Amino acid sequence: MAAELNLTVNGEPRRIAAGSTVADLVLALELNPAKVAVERNGEIAPRSTLAEVVLGDGDVLEIVHFVGGGQGDAVGGESSVQDQDSWTVAGRTFRSRLIVGTGKYKDFAQNAAAVAASGAEIVTVAVRRVNVSDPKAPMLTDFIDPARITYLPNTAGCFTAEDAIRTLRLAREAGGWDLVKLEVLGEARTLYPDMRETLKATEVLAKEGFLPMVYCVDDPIAAKQLEEAGAVAVMPLGAPIGSGLGIQNRVTIRLIVEGASVPVLVDAGVGTASDAAVAMELGVDGVLMNTAIAEAKDPVRMARAMKLAVEAGREAYLAGRMQTRKYADPSSPLAGMI
Repeated sequence: MAAELNLTVNGEPRRIAAGSTVADLVLALELNPAKVAVERNGEIAPRSTLAEVVLGDGDVLEIVHFVGGGQGDAVGGESSVQDQDSWTVAGRTFRSRLIVGTGKYKDFAQNAAAVAASGAEIVTVAVRRVNVSDPKAPMLTDFIDPARITYLPNTAGCFTAEDAIRTLRLAREAGGWDLVKLEVLGEARTLYPDMRETLKATEVLAKEGFLPMVYCVDDPIAAKQLEEAGAVAVMPLGAPIGSGLGIQNRVTIRLIVEGASVPVLVDAGVGTASDAAVAMELGVDGVLMNTAIAEAKDPVRMARAMKLAVEAGREAYLAGRMQTRKYADPSSPLAGMI
């Protein structure tokens, strides 16, 4: 009987013939090498070398892909967008100022329909283990085409800088993306960012060539520190993640906008369309949301409402709102009254 190796793959014991390579393992699991990233004993195994890396007894492997987590016909690009009110992050230009997440939907089909209705050109995606027990299960990339919609890999669920950096290294191997969303959480109850770990991760990622868009507290000082550390966009929360409480911190978000030289996007807390409009009226470059759409009774219709709200809020900001007054001021002239 041929000798076999004992492996741990995504936390589960597995055996394979001695002399097998990482590529052999991926194929034996009936996975598409073009849609996954592999980490072997804590080190990324570049896709171009999978057929050369021979497995050893006791090897520990993680095989990941993109799943829903945290569409118009237009694709973001450095020169593809002609809209005068487009916005640019790290040299990439987009028309839509709405970024949507890809978690909490009942299935990928509903998710794709909501993305289409929202007009979003960017979606956030989580990096998770492949289900090696069901390699033929549908994948997000089968429903939302990363060639048409910009994937923004995020670090949802990471509580240390080390975990966030590891996750994004795998994401870059899986899809080649360098524009990423960084979030390092402080605790599970509030999901508030741990700014010390966030800043540490930002510095490391920027040095490795990543372009991090960073989830942060609504603190103009912290936002400026992130920018100086290499963040290509800062993303202050409007309220706790998934709370739907709306924009609770208008003054500090406006201060962040006034002091930033990189794009500012409200990330987290939006509950309904009026919240999205309020965020845009503060002068931010965009809004990111997931739960507000995914948990609506009609996610596709809510996605359409959010699209319109973001556009309306932007128009209102550009128009310049009227001054508030202490007392009433009639809109009809008093002269010539009967």
